[in-house]
Order: sequence, then C-alpha cells, then structure tokens
Amino acid sequence: MTANTIPSAQVGNTSLQVTRLGMGTAPIGNLYSDLDDEEALETVRRSYENGIRFFDTAPLYGAGEAERRLGEALRGIPRDNVVIQTKIGRILRPDRSIYFDYSRDGVMKSIEASLERLGMDRVDIVLVHDPDFVNEEFHNQQALDEAFPALVDLREQGVIGAVGAGMNQWEMEWEFAKKIDVNCFLLAGRYTLLEQTSLNFLDWCTENDVSIFLGGVYNSGILATGPVSGAKYDYEDAPEEILAKAGRLQQITTGHGVPLHVAALHFAGAHPAIASLVIGSATSAEADDNRAIWDVEPPAAMWQELQDSGLIAASAPLPA
Repeated sequence: MTANTIPSAQVGNTSLQVTRLGMGTAPIGNLYSDLDDEEALETVRRSYENGIRFFDTAPLYGAGEAERRLGEALRGIPRDNVVIQTKIGRILRPDRSIYFDYSRDGVMKSIEASLERLGMDRVDIVLVHDPDFVNEEFHNQQALDEAFPALVDLREQGVIGAVGAGMNQWEMEWEFAKKIDVNCFLLAGRYTLLEQTSLNFLDWCTENDVSIFLGGVYNSGILATGPVSGAKYDYEDAPEEILAKAGRLQQITTGHGVPLHVAALHFAGAHPAIASLVIGSATSAEADDNRAIWDVEPPAAMWQELQDSGLIAASAPLPA
C-alpha cells in the first residue's frame, strides 16, 4: 500500500469496489466558475494521485464538459484502476441544451453519448438522475417502467456493473429500492452533521445490501463556511434556525480543535451504508484539501459531546 491509499468498500452485492472518498465532477463542469481545460484536467489527475479511484459524473454537469474533461484527464490510466459513475434521464441535445427522457431508448442513447464524451468503452455504474425534478409523477413512473428495467437488463448482460438513482431526497429512493433490484444510490444533502432525516432509510439500506454514495455533506455550503452571512443551505440562503444550529455545532467542534467542515465530512462517512463520500473539487488545491481532511482523526470525545447535546440523532453511528 502506498501513502496515498484510500480504503475501499464494496458496492452492494456487486464485485465493484469504490474508494471511500470519491470525486464529484460537477465543479469541473463549470458549476461554480468557468475553468480552463488544463485546470480541470489537473484537478482530476491530482485527485487520482491522492488515492481517489471513484469518479462521479453526469451529462448535466457543464452540458457534457465534466464527462469530456474526466475522460481526457484519465486517458493513459488503466481503465480497471478506476470506477466511473454517470447518469441518465437528464439528456444532452446536440445544441447542448438539456431535456428529460427516462425512456428505454433515452437510456441507450444517453449512455452511448456519455461513452463518446468520456472516450471509454464502458461505465461501471449508471444512475437514474433526478426523476423527481420536474413533473414528479410522470418522471417517477417512466423511470420505473422503462429506465430502471433497461439498466437492470444492461447489468444482467454485464455491460454495466451496478444500477441505482441519484437525487436530493431519500423518500423516492426508498420507494425505488422496494420495487427495483438496485445496488446503490447517490444521496445529496440528506445525511449530514446538520440533519439526519434519512437515518431510517440508511439503516434499511444496510440491512438490504444497498450502498449509498453520499454527496452534499456540507449542505450546499453552510457546513463548509460556518454560519456566516450569506451561508447557503439547500442551495439558498440559510434560514435563522439553520444558522443557529450550525453555530452550536461549530462551537463544539472547534472546542475540540476540529474545524466544522472536517467534522462534517467524517460524521457523514460513519454510517455503515455509506460506501463513499463524493466530494466535488474544482481545483487541485481543493483536491489536496479534501484528501487532507480525510486524513484527520477527530477525537471521540467530540462526537460524544455532539450526541449528548442533542445536536445529532441519538441513534446515528459515530465515527470510530
């Protein structure tokens, strides 16, 4: 093992192994600011150098730019060294506009286009992307009737390794899990140091061998910045009660010498259902920072104080 090795976890009952820390590629799709190609490519390469072997992407991110840049950055690296996850449902037109299509034909076209942008002959994991985003009932049903069966067929044929969904809510993911033979979910923002609303769902996933890739561990920013003016929560300005709770969390973590964002990342990864924390990086400096945070070991007394104070759920697993 090298100094940069990150432990891995199995994805559901598949043969896939993902590093417990993954890279989210939305930032290199110009999510927050326009990046030049070389900066974006260097971010991916630095993440790889830092031990990350799991990369999450989607056609939506930068209208295909994230997939293109990810594939270019990984060119020359043995394909079996990395696990690539992309998504279907939010489809990219030739003019780079996005539309929704959860049909079987849409699944096939989307995967083919993703492979072309990535410059790869396969992806390992394919997720149904945001079927609740617009016109919830329609997309939900089409995903169940067409998208998921198409992906399950591809998995059974050995074309892809795992099937799931990626969303900002756990309720619909749970409904999908009860109806479809899924392996994994990407869940953003619903299991964090600030809120554990999905705890029962995660417990169910543990019992039923469904892996969770956790995104949004900073709740759109407030757990990274702290309760400062303009802090974001769920993509909007944080309300007063959220600012107040973040302030109480920060007071305890910093009292133990641990920055709030470091505590947030480590708490999120402690539940046994979590196979990987998918953290976005826009620059090589951010990639280095994510790895440095991963290597910190917060004291057990801090977790116990947070739980004893009632700031985190009494049944939430604490980091070892």
